[in-house]
Amino acid sequence: MTHAEQTLFMKSTARRQRELAAGGTSDLFDLIQKSAASQITAALAGLPEQRRREIGDDLTTWLTQRHRNTWWPVGSGTALAVAVVGCLPTAAQAAKILGRNSVNPHGQRAATLVAQAAEERGITWLGDLAHRLATKVNQQTLTERWRFIAALLHLTHTTAPTNDRFVELWLDSVAMPDRQHRGRPTPLIDRLRDDPYLTAMLPRLFEVDGLGTRMMFDEATATWDDRQPHALPTALAQLATEGTIARATLIDGSIGRLLRGDRAAALRAFTVLLTELKPTTAEVAAHATDYLRLLADAPAPTATMAQKALRDLPDLEIDTVLDTSRDVLLRPDKALVKAQLTWLDRLARQHRDRSAEIAEVIAVAAKHPAVELRDRAHTLATRHGHDPTAGGTDRATAQPRGDDLPPPPPPAPAPTPITDVDELVEEVAALLGTPSQGTPLDRILDGLVRLTTTDSTRVHAALTPVIERRHWSWGNEHRYDPLCLCEVVVDVLTTAGTTDQQARRRNRWETLLAAVRRTDRTTPQPELLATNPRVPAPHRLLRARLLEIGAHINEPGHSGLLAAPTSANGMLDPLTLVERLAALGDHTPWHWDLTQALLRLPTDADEALASKAAALGTPAGERLATWLRCGGLPQPVMRTTTVTKRSRKGGYDWEHDQLPPERILVELRPPDGYDDRYGLLTADPAPLAADEHSGWAHQLPSILPGHRGVVAAYALPIVAATADMDQRDGTAILPPLAETTGPGGVALDLALAYGLGARHGADRVSALDALLGLAGAGQLDATGTGEQLGRLIAGQLVKLTRALEPLRDAALAGAPLTVWRMTAAALPAILATPTPPRGLPDLLSLAAETASTTGVRIDVPGLDDIAARGGTSRLVTEARRLRRALDTA
Repeated sequence: MTHAEQTLFMKSTARRQRELAAGGTSDLFDLIQKSAASQITAALAGLPEQRRREIGDDLTTWLTQRHRNTWWPVGSGTALAVAVVGCLPTAAQAAKILGRNSVNPHGQRAATLVAQAAEERGITWLGDLAHRLATKVNQQTLTERWRFIAALLHLTHTTAPTNDRFVELWLDSVAMPDRQHRGRPTPLIDRLRDDPYLTAMLPRLFEVDGLGTRMMFDEATATWDDRQPHALPTALAQLATEGTIARATLIDGSIGRLLRGDRAAALRAFTVLLTELKPTTAEVAAHATDYLRLLADAPAPTATMAQKALRDLPDLEIDTVLDTSRDVLLRPDKALVKAQLTWLDRLARQHRDRSAEIAEVIAVAAKHPAVELRDRAHTLATRHGHDPTAGGTDRATAQPRGDDLPPPPPPAPAPTPITDVDELVEEVAALLGTPSQGTPLDRILDGLVRLTTTDSTRVHAALTPVIERRHWSWGNEHRYDPLCLCEVVVDVLTTAGTTDQQARRRNRWETLLAAVRRTDRTTPQPELLATNPRVPAPHRLLRARLLEIGAHINEPGHSGLLAAPTSANGMLDPLTLVERLAALGDHTPWHWDLTQALLRLPTDADEALASKAAALGTPAGERLATWLRCGGLPQPVMRTTTVTKRSRKGGYDWEHDQLPPERILVELRPPDGYDDRYGLLTADPAPLAADEHSGWAHQLPSILPGHRGVVAAYALPIVAATADMDQRDGTAILPPLAETTGPGGVALDLALAYGLGARHGADRVSALDALLGLAGAGQLDATGTGEQLGRLIAGQLVKLTRALEPLRDAALAGAPLTVWRMTAAALPAILATPTPPRGLPDLLSLAAETASTTGVRIDVPGLDDIAARGGTSRLVTEARRLRRALDTA
């Protein structure tokens, strides 16, 4: 700071001190909003305690007038913390303000400034405040806020808690060094050496479920692209080598965690840590029983690590190896089983006197699902004097069979309507209490409309505190997500029952509603206006419905929504809709509510019900009658099209680097001559985007429950992103989509194919659930889905190795014929590729298995050429196996 700047600072500080001493507080509030924490400290210096408390009262009132969820980032959050500690009388009152997760002071810097303010004031309750803030840490607490609390605990010598969330945030702070400081971050191992919480938190790393996933972060070294993988396990192992951490603590903790189990991704960190520690023979021998348990039961990477460690032990008892091997040899992990067979083969050679006993154990693998492992086990067992076919050890030849899937149950009825304010409050609290993920809204909105009509004052009073306590993700509309409806949903809930500025609110809602509807349709343009190509028409309809509810919610005469489904899959019984229209009497139904109700009706024409609707003698009844007579919204014309990556923008283009080179999507067009009034059947494929936000897309199946293929076409971008961009949760839409009705067409085939090749296991499971549900209902086009899967794999848009697991699982679940038809349809395109993709031998093996099981012959173009090649490569071997299976089918 220059001399002139210092002089100006001193003058402004003196002026502010005079103003504060004289009773003014507006300057202090301005400093908070301007993030001027240091100036607040200076302005408060020397003020008497009584005046500080008066300022504290004004500060509390000022904060009360602002919304509870007002966001206080590091700058203004730090300034607010300094002002609170400098003025409020007790730790409890300070914690009431600073305990909000929306207040995020700037870590160590904020703690230092707060400590200075406390010291200058002479208060002794700063440690109590730190303890109170630490007890308020929860799932919504951000890392920067945790850094402030942790630094305050350290400065006041207050014991830190070691609950699960506190440990998680400590780990997050270790993974993400403070980016507010300039320059290269301190290396991780140096930060760990200086970390005051390492000793307390380290044992908890092995105890908190799921924490291993957070431990597998990378560390940037020289450049952002130059990164050290699994930096924390490596650093911990190095600290153990130095003697900073007890080696036994890490080994015992890791093995204990692996034995207790967790998700496979969460266990990987402890497997890596053990690998980095390189336990000695003595250390492995001391835990031999534990390693044997891991070999038998742990996920494949952990079991492989245990297997390698045990194979190097010189004095391991053969009996324990044989007992464990009986479980290992039936595991689905082929590499692990193959290595176990090799180990047993070596033992049989080394211990000739027990070779027959070992061969009997080897023969266990003759029951393995993988045919190449069965062949290997048969060969080794025979070599060591045991016939696997004796005693029924060989797999019996089953009679040909088709699928054996139970038919899906009929759609469940929709939950009963909400008729009590307390139940409505519970449902809204559940909705707003967690991150917004597109939870179905119909039941809540229906109850809101119904109860506001009869008891609006109580509804408003009961919902207000729930809305104020909502999860921070519901704080506003996320502009990066074009599908986000958080803000409008919260506004609708806030409007319900309110009498405050009712005319102004009504005006605002009607203005928003008018902006989404085209009333002059002299040109063949959709009635629903499109402002963003990434927002599909069904989602625009949902937004229009929400705006309409906001505009009319406080009007009398509506005992619920016309569009409330009568079935859990979103369908609406047409007779129920006729009755609801009749109950409205002279009241005019809301336009978009009735539109959504029509779209939920069955797509079959029904003259009898149409006559009942027409008999109502109202425009709405006539509209329903016309809809029922023509069968509602027709099915569209679908055409696949390939969307390519956009051009790079300048030198460094992060988004461009995340995009796949191309993606196969579906174009929708209405049938010839049909007036697509709402634009639902007219859609061009969306351009590729770096982040396909999937949460709100989960609403789509219930918007068009009779048009499975239309929804699949709109959902394709988020489903495809799980495979070609490794994103998560996009396939969660597929199981509810399978429960809807209507033809799926090529859009559904593509969605299932992309879902089977998703990066993450949970997404593949969702795709498998949908596939089995459709197959059980007889509504799956196995050949069409297989053709699309082959097309994606041949074009390197989906990895074959990912799709193999759900295909195997489908065959084991009772759908061998479905899997055989899919693989037979996928193989021609894959076999024609110049370079066979990884996993092709396994796909051929699965095809041979399912072809033999079903006894159904399906010719596979290109198979004979591969089978006729010379040599004994696995690809050729499996092609010949499939060829033989077809010859005997």
